[in-house]
Amino acid sequence: MTSGKGQGFGFGLGKMRELADAFKKAQQVQEGAKLLQEELEQMEIQGESGGGLVKVIVSGNQEPKRVEISPDALGEGAEVLSDLLTAAMKDAYNKSTTTMRERMEELTSGLELPGF
Repeated sequence: MTSGKGQGFGFGLGKMRELADAFKKAQQVQEGAKLLQEELEQMEIQGESGGGLVKVIVSGNQEPKRVEISPDALGEGAEVLSDLLTAAMKDAYNKSTTTMRERMEELTSGLELPGF
């Protein structure tokens, strides 16, 4: 009891092609995201404070790597050193988040995904 018009599921060939293209783009983004994750893990992003007295180095996905404290900063006392460390950590965190966001935007640019 079909109408004989060959409509199928209401999908024209154009819609099928659009769907196939969307899947292809999604797959490319997934592969790109995996590469991006690896790149972020290898990256070293430096935050600093006190004009370089304290430096905090994190990966692109905010994993702490190391802290460098200048001998001059040690003479400032525990409270000042604590403030310098906190400020350097915030700087490193902000830089890594910005880097991650920019890389994700590069990865997804050119995608016309509905609802994004």
